[in-house]
Amino acid sequence: MNTGMLWFDNDPKVDFFTKISRATDYYQKKYGQRPDLCYVHPSMKFEPPPKTTGIEVQTDQMVLPDHFWLGVKNLTV
Repeated sequence: MNTGMLWFDNDPKVDFFTKISRATDYYQKKYGQRPDLCYVHPSMKFEPPPKTTGIEVQTDQMVLPDHFWLGVKNLTV
């Protein structure tokens, strides 16, 4: 992923899946396409979203806690 959207959500009443759903819905409305990759800080405890959501979640130390870096995977030819 070369570019993406940074989303912040620190709502303690909401689970990880709901947070990522909010972020992906906003991304789709804003950019007209659904993201398929999301980076989060390794300290964020999460269950991977169901495969039916079409989004892969990976951890990266460079992403701050409670932030979601969403985008589309680079396609290799």
